[in-house]
Amino acid sequence: MDKTYHFPENFLWGGATAANQLEGGYNEGGKGPNLADVLPGGKVRLKLLSQPGFDFEVDTEKYTYPNHEAIDFYHRYKEDIALFAEMGFKVFRMSIAWSRIFPKGDELEPNEEGLAFYDRVFDELHKHGIEPLVTIAHYETPLHLIKEYGGWKNRKLIEFFERYVTVIFNRYSHKVKYWLTFNEINGATHFPLFGLGFSVTSEETRLQESFQGLHNQFVASAIAVKLGHKIIPNSQIGCMLIYAPTYSYDCNPENVMYALEEGRIFNFFCGDVQVRGEYPTFMKRIFKENNIEIDMHEGDLDTIREGTVDFISFSYYMSRTDKKHKTPEEVGEGNLIGGVKNPFLKASDWGWEIDPTGLRIALNELYDRYQKPLMVVENGLGAYDKVEENGSINDDYRIDYLHDHIKAMGEAIEDGVNLIGYTSWGCIDLVSASTGEYSKRYGFIYVDKHDDGSGTLERKRKKSFFWYKDVISSNGENL
Repeated sequence: MDKTYHFPENFLWGGATAANQLEGGYNEGGKGPNLADVLPGGKVRLKLLSQPGFDFEVDTEKYTYPNHEAIDFYHRYKEDIALFAEMGFKVFRMSIAWSRIFPKGDELEPNEEGLAFYDRVFDELHKHGIEPLVTIAHYETPLHLIKEYGGWKNRKLIEFFERYVTVIFNRYSHKVKYWLTFNEINGATHFPLFGLGFSVTSEETRLQESFQGLHNQFVASAIAVKLGHKIIPNSQIGCMLIYAPTYSYDCNPENVMYALEEGRIFNFFCGDVQVRGEYPTFMKRIFKENNIEIDMHEGDLDTIREGTVDFISFSYYMSRTDKKHKTPEEVGEGNLIGGVKNPFLKASDWGWEIDPTGLRIALNELYDRYQKPLMVVENGLGAYDKVEENGSINDDYRIDYLHDHIKAMGEAIEDGVNLIGYTSWGCIDLVSASTGEYSKRYGFIYVDKHDDGSGTLERKRKKSFFWYKDVISSNGENL
């Protein structure tokens, strides 16, 4: 019999999405084009994301662009929010598409139609008693800022971002309490195209360009935190990391040291800056050995120190196992953040290793280091789902995955971790960020839309829908 776990009384159960992956309506309501609008669908996307020289142009003869329609939340948000409410969501993580508010990104005045759309979404959420958790920048840099300014390499984006957050904080001050600044900010060195809005010039310049872009985002994030606290006094503003505990492949001290170094850079560098308010000392050596020189302006470090976050949110999908000297054959298929195959772990249909204990480790590592409230704002299983003849979708594999990860959270709470919320990723099927596929499904709600563009967009409750509803209503006791 399963052990019973006791989650905090006001624990925020819910689900997570991103505007570019579910909204659609890419050219409606005055919205301008953004990064996601030029990313093609299919596994070619991952190849383009990681190579220098992406041209940011749409070629409909060569590629499909599923983000243009996504799952049409733009027109169906009331239906979807009603389904979230039926599950009992306390919180819904979503993002605001920057180019809905400032179509080009550098205008002086915002787009009223875009602002009004999110007013309607927030009102609908509140009608059902659901708290919005809003990501301000979630892989949606306006295309004009990429083409005209070179993305976050250019310090001018700090000014444009400040204008954007000032507008949305003032507009939604009575509707949104929980905010996140930049999604998975520490993923920038792996996929600068996503988070920083530029394609690296070359592999040789990747680190210099990425760390400069990150510095500009650190300053912008700190400005946003300070503004948010001023404009919305009761606001809670967090950072958002992608977290992957890093294991040494074996007990060879050389590999243990390598795993420690890699894990510190990936998992702790951005958190240290955004939570502690200063660059960690271990980065001095990294910058020196890689000839990285950050262009810091006077006052930047003061701003970063004054704009630390209130809580830490993170995505958790997999752990990372690594060794100093590895062959191409040893690299784990689908491990987006590198490493070698872990012989003790099974993997998803897309090769992502499944490690529930790694989530307990992640929670303990983060809380031990920072002593700040934590939220798991992305966690889920991308899988192929089958609709049976009777219309049911029996996704027991997803229930098993989520059961084991929520159990790991319960253990972490017993360990003393201050965990305040959990939003399962892709609570409704949406377009995969990494591959631009519909077939990589995460949701409790099935959406009839397919990789070839066919489908009615009809929503169906999966078996996991009813399971998660029971988890929420029992506050995690019924797993």
